Amino acid sequence: MPGLATAANGRVGAADPVGWTVLTTRFTSAFGLSHAIALAPMAHAAGGALAAAVARAGGLGLLGGGYGDADWIDAEWARANGAPIGIGFITWALTRDVLDAALARSPRAVMLSFGDPAPFAGAIHAQNIPMICQCQTLDHARAALNAGAQTLVAQGSEAGGHGATRGTLTLVPELADLIADRAPQTLLLAAGGIADGRGLAAVLMLGADGALVGTRLWAASEALVPHGFQDAAVAATGDATLRTKAPDAARLLAWPDPFTIRVMRSGFTDRWHDDPATLRTDPAARAQWQVAQTAGDPVNGSPVAGESVALIHDIRPAAAILGKMTAEALARLGAYACAAGVTHDGQNAGQDVGATP
Repeated sequence: MPGLATAANGRVGAADPVGWTVLTTRFTSAFGLSHAIALAPMAHAAGGALAAAVARAGGLGLLGGGYGDADWIDAEWARANGAPIGIGFITWALTRDVLDAALARSPRAVMLSFGDPAPFAGAIHAQNIPMICQCQTLDHARAALNAGAQTLVAQGSEAGGHGATRGTLTLVPELADLIADRAPQTLLLAAGGIADGRGLAAVLMLGADGALVGTRLWAASEALVPHGFQDAAVAATGDATLRTKAPDAARLLAWPDPFTIRVMRSGFTDRWHDDPATLRTDPAARAQWQVAQTAGDPVNGSPVAGESVALIHDIRPAAAILGKMTAEALARLGAYACAAGVTHDGQNAGQDVGATP
């Protein structure tokens, strides 16, 4: 890509967007974006600088509101420096006070994950703010549609962080069919294993309107991720991750079933994956894990990343990541344009790329 300089440590310098193209979908049209990509609101990683960088590059930047730490949200929102960002929350940990404070900032969207959105939907709708609901099953999707979600996210098990067991490849078209049948105006994003333009093009063909990208942007230069974790991800393969309950045990978090967390394998997971209950009773081991997390020690900590680490080969600014993904997706889609009768801008008889037939 033009304007990119790769250093010896695999970190890429500032991006020059010249030569990148716009990919139009229902999602980009609805939100006024130039990239069919949203930042996954990763707790502790998607801070104000990363959300702002994604937003200013033409994607949907979502701050990682996580468990609802009001002080952290205040500080990171300020670091977005006025960029048009949204915010995401872990639904089962969300309180109405934290939501109300977020709504007062007029976010571009509010994303709810891992819990029933219904108790919070009314307040979000009352402010005319788009509600995005992340879903891991058909029942989750039905509940989100019942709550009036404008956008669903089909999250496959390949995703980093918390998730469930369904794979992206089958969950996306199944939710696309559900939406077409019940609420065809609802948008659909895909999440889990999408880290380059090939993945973006693939999920568009499966019926999604765009992608929610976590791990690849976790490896952006603006992310709140220690360099040691990012460098370990660059060197890793997709076989280097697993779903586990050990990091939640280390934090004494009571995550509900069926959710587990995907992290990179480490000495920590080797020791505690099969015995998280004992870890909860070992304060010294939990403290050692926290020190490793803060230091970015990939052997004694748990880098929170998905199977798409195999597709990450450098650490670069978010704008460069979005531009490269879009350019690659357009190239992949263009390779099949003649057979499908699709023009370069993604139009097919007036239909945006990703729109459900």
